Amino acid sequence: MQQLQIPPLAEGEIYLCGIVDAKGDIEHTILLPGENGRAPWKDQLDWAKSIGGDLPSRVEQALLFANCRDQFERDWYWSNEPDGSGWAWFQDFYDGDQGSYRQGGELRARAVRRLPI
Repeated sequence: MQQLQIPPLAEGEIYLCGIVDAKGDIEHTILLPGENGRAPWKDQLDWAKSIGGDLPSRVEQALLFANCRDQFERDWYWSNEPDGSGWAWFQDFYDGDQGSYRQGGELRARAVRRLPI
């Protein structure tokens, strides 16, 4: 069995997963240290970009809830995925629910970085 090579991590980073696409290419997802307090969705997207990352996708958030729940407050966190006009998806790190909320609402954020290999 072939073993996945985990990329080097900077201090405070946590390796989340490697997701394989239909062509067999792997994209590694790494949770960046720190978080941003409550802010609207677009502000959180800008914050994540300012530190060299992105907000996690819904799939990544489900994995973060399953594997790294202790790295989050028991609260709602924005994903990077919009849901229709003026709404975006979030992950509840209290009970694992995902849902959508108006983009002007203020939720927490954590950033990830992705490395295609």
